[in-house]
Amino acid sequence: RGPLVESGGGSVQAGGSLRIACVFTDAAYTMAWFRQVPGKEREGVAATYPANGNTYYAASVKGRFTLSLDSAKNTLYLQMNSLKPEDTATYYCAAGSTHVAPLISRALLAEEYRTWGQGTQVTVSP
Repeated sequence: RGPLVESGGGSVQAGGSLRIACVFTDAAYTMAWFRQVPGKEREGVAATYPANGNTYYAASVKGRFTLSLDSAKNTLYLQMNSLKPEDTATYYCAAGSTHVAPLISRALLAEEYRTWGQGTQVTVSP
């Protein structure tokens, strides 16, 4: 598989917005955003099934974050609004299998994903 390349991270005050992007070469059955802070496990934020457009969110971001996929540009986006200090993390783009789609219940689990980007830092100050 080709690499995943994220961009768009940065620093923002609480209540602000950021959009991060991930350029990919080959879509998979699921594409997702994860985040991780030092000392903690990688957390699934949002995942989408490109074949039908169904998208799922972690409870902690639902209503504030929006995942979108521009297939023409091979780009996955994560629009983050109403950011909170606890959203501070390194955000990773991930692509799942090209052979089988995971169950919806597993769409936000890191072990379902095969290819990862290098990560982009998002910092939210109080």
